[in-house]
Amino acid sequence: MTKLLEQLDSAIDLHSMEAGQLDSLADEIRDVLCGLLSIRTAHFASNLGVVELCLALHSVFDFRRDRLIWDTGHQIYPHKLVTGRYKDFASIRTRGGLMGYPNPEESEYDLFMTGHAGCSVSTAVGLSSGDAILGQADRKSVAVIGDGAFPSGIVFEALNNAGELDSDTLIILNDNRMSICPRVGSVANYLDRLRSNPFYTGLKTEVVKVLNKVPVFGDPTERMLAQVKEGVKAGLHGGMLFEELGIHYVGPIDGHDIGLMRKYLNMVKGREGPVLLHVVTEKGHGYQPAAQDPVFFHTPPAFKDEQGEAKVISGGGTPAFTNFARDAIGNAMRRDDKVTVMTAAMCQGNKLEPVREEFPDRFFDVGICESHAVAFAAGQAKTGVKPVVAIYSTFLQRSYDQIFQEVSLQNLPVVMMLDRAGLAGPDGPTHHGVYDVGYMRLFPNIVCMAPATGDEVGAMLDFALDNGLPAAIRYPKASAPALDLPEEPIELGKGQIGRWGTDGAILALGPMFQLALEAAQKLAEEGLSIAVINPRFIKPLDEELIGRAFEECRFVLSLEEAALMGGFGSAVLELACEKGWDTRAMRRFGLPDSFVEHGDRADLLADSGLSVDGIIGACRELAGEASHAF
Repeated sequence: MTKLLEQLDSAIDLHSMEAGQLDSLADEIRDVLCGLLSIRTAHFASNLGVVELCLALHSVFDFRRDRLIWDTGHQIYPHKLVTGRYKDFASIRTRGGLMGYPNPEESEYDLFMTGHAGCSVSTAVGLSSGDAILGQADRKSVAVIGDGAFPSGIVFEALNNAGELDSDTLIILNDNRMSICPRVGSVANYLDRLRSNPFYTGLKTEVVKVLNKVPVFGDPTERMLAQVKEGVKAGLHGGMLFEELGIHYVGPIDGHDIGLMRKYLNMVKGREGPVLLHVVTEKGHGYQPAAQDPVFFHTPPAFKDEQGEAKVISGGGTPAFTNFARDAIGNAMRRDDKVTVMTAAMCQGNKLEPVREEFPDRFFDVGICESHAVAFAAGQAKTGVKPVVAIYSTFLQRSYDQIFQEVSLQNLPVVMMLDRAGLAGPDGPTHHGVYDVGYMRLFPNIVCMAPATGDEVGAMLDFALDNGLPAAIRYPKASAPALDLPEEPIELGKGQIGRWGTDGAILALGPMFQLALEAAQKLAEEGLSIAVINPRFIKPLDEELIGRAFEECRFVLSLEEAALMGGFGSAVLELACEKGWDTRAMRRFGLPDSFVEHGDRADLLADSGLSVDGIIGACRELAGEASHAF
């Protein structure tokens, strides 16, 4: 089944293959991708859609010297299979195995670890510029960017710069009418017009017929035909957007026709200046269930193919924090018609489809434009609307300045729901949401919260909306524990006592609260009396409760699924310093000042002591030190 893949020593071997062999190789790659999904969850539909594009690119360019940036990198699997990593492919997204995104440490073919969308054009233009400065202008820089990522603001910043520099950059616009969910916005509508104009479609077909008869790439006849085609096209559309920006536009062409793509890639390869090649593909191509439902098959659970039908192997479990967040947003919108919700192309990831269906007039998907989402929300808030911005923690970083200028500085009641706050498991360092505590708590006016249970998600959202607060609520990609605790309303800057003890106190932020309770119960069996506190608030802190812990307990241990530097434990130390509390018996446990690899979330947490056993060990050590100290 993988005869050709097994024979590949390097992607350069593709240069000698005929189009028919490359088609067979494409089939083999799809078989391998389907085989992977029978083992574990992974990005699927996006990789199926770029198989032929990947093979065409590697069969025309030598990316050991030329430059290739994939944007976003979750479509990297075919590229990894043909660049010497086939034998290790089964390890992808497992601890110690291949990363599910480009990784420069794995291969010379991977230049950037691309996990966030939109940056490929900028980095490719930078590569072209750097090569020109160093006298290596013969190296071609290629950026592959999807139509879902294309409306990102940084893309147009890059196009603006590329046109002015006349940068020798090739931009492959992979147009599959999808982001993770169907793409939205005016740019999407513009691309639809480009690919659907009936006169242009007919013109394209005739030009292709002629091109197929031209034997020599770069022949003057071919160049002339291409110029005629572009001239007619520009006339049809009243001046192309890209052409006006100084970007030579070519296409659209069929992204699943390897032979055709090779012709066009060879044609644009030697062209100087920035070129945009518009390639039309189908997300999920080659596996009918994925093509019919690319949203579900973006990152589906493990499944077994049974005669063309995908049967899910794994699944179930207790509801995730994301489910509670979705339900809380829906409930708030039912109670108050001033509540709106917006997301940045992550409707499916945030599980907001039911909310979108029920409240289409108050649901806003702005595409992969996080900066705009926050500023847009601030505009709504200024009018008296109550916007909720639901974005992954790692992606909200892209709107840092808007959080500062448009929300915090204006003191506007925008509520930010930070999904995937903490370790994102197999998605790795590009997706771990470990910096939000540090980057949110320093802003004046913004209240920062972390629910320990699913029910607290809704309570915190209601609290923020009812009190008109700019707020951030962080929660992980994990099942939400159901803890048997007395119901206590959310009050500004007030934490919750899970249990009390005087040998030590654990300040356990968010989902760490459950682990701390389990550890304290086991320590109680050893005779250690440990207090466990659910802080609820990162900002403002519960000064009274934390002060009691410092005064009554022999040691204090803080736990957070976030970066230690500038994190929750640091906030506690700052408070203790201000109050003059003795901090010699305080320890902070969280994530280190290094990028955490991909792997199982529980395993990665345990590496930093964030497990029941790790907490027990730390408490034993601290209790021993406290008995001999001071």
